[in-house]
Amino acid sequence: MKLPRLVRVLLKILATVVIVVIVGVGSVWIYFHPSFERTSGLVYGQRHGRDLTLDVVRPAKPNGIGVVLMVSGGWKSGTNAFRPWMVAPLLRRGYTVFAVCHISQPEATIMEITEDVNRAVRYIRHNARQYGVDPGRLGVTGGSSGGHLSLMLATRGGPGLTGAADLVDRESSAVQAVAIFYPVTDLINLGNSTENLHDDGPPKSFVKGFGPNATNLAVWKVIGHELSPIFYVNSNLPPTLIYHGDADTLVPLDQSERFQAEARKFGRTVEVVIHPDGKHGWLSMLWDIRQFVNWFDQYLRPPTN
Repeated sequence: MKLPRLVRVLLKILATVVIVVIVGVGSVWIYFHPSFERTSGLVYGQRHGRDLTLDVVRPAKPNGIGVVLMVSGGWKSGTNAFRPWMVAPLLRRGYTVFAVCHISQPEATIMEITEDVNRAVRYIRHNARQYGVDPGRLGVTGGSSGGHLSLMLATRGGPGLTGAADLVDRESSAVQAVAIFYPVTDLINLGNSTENLHDDGPPKSFVKGFGPNATNLAVWKVIGHELSPIFYVNSNLPPTLIYHGDADTLVPLDQSERFQAEARKFGRTVEVVIHPDGKHGWLSMLWDIRQFVNWFDQYLRPPTN
């Protein structure tokens, strides 16, 4: 029996929609699953008797440049928090990704975590040639506390200890470009953050992470200052890209804007991209990473003749 014309048209439309959806979903899946080689669990140091580890994810066609990913949220970390598809845009452009994990606070203080991620960059730089990466061209990325740790490297990372017994500790922990999401930049001035108790103390949910003396306001002022990248901006700050939502109540937008203003005093490049109605994270972040790749292309790739 021949179907009515309207039914046939509707079936054709439905079939077309199904095909488009299948192709679209398949294309997205393929995009976020590029070819790579992963080496997991490399030990870059120790803390409290535990190994500190990182994973190396090398793309099928490496470009000889590395990007260090701070696997950190709320200054908590773990090997299960990272999946290579999260950095697919970087891998597709040829960047070798070093996914750095740390011991979560409060088991390790945020001061110790900062020391440890510096150690991770020194380790990566010391072994860069082994991974086919130029040690003089390392980018760093992350979000929230991962963004904070990235900026700690950008502002306070630097030369190692000359003559250190461990050759890794002789290496620099400096980075050459930064692309991050909604970082904490000023722990002393939390502004209208929901973490601010307006008592001049540390963020309310992370007090234990700053050590047993963080509730002593005199001690906290020293700790908070030491861990605030905004106070260490200088003429060596690498080019920095920050994506931040204007509806973020945990880490307000002004944390990034004030950091940018401070960088401009030194003539340094800090670009803040505001995500309208963006809170502390948004669905299109994975797509935004493509712009991170462009940023790293601009500032890490050697100039062409």
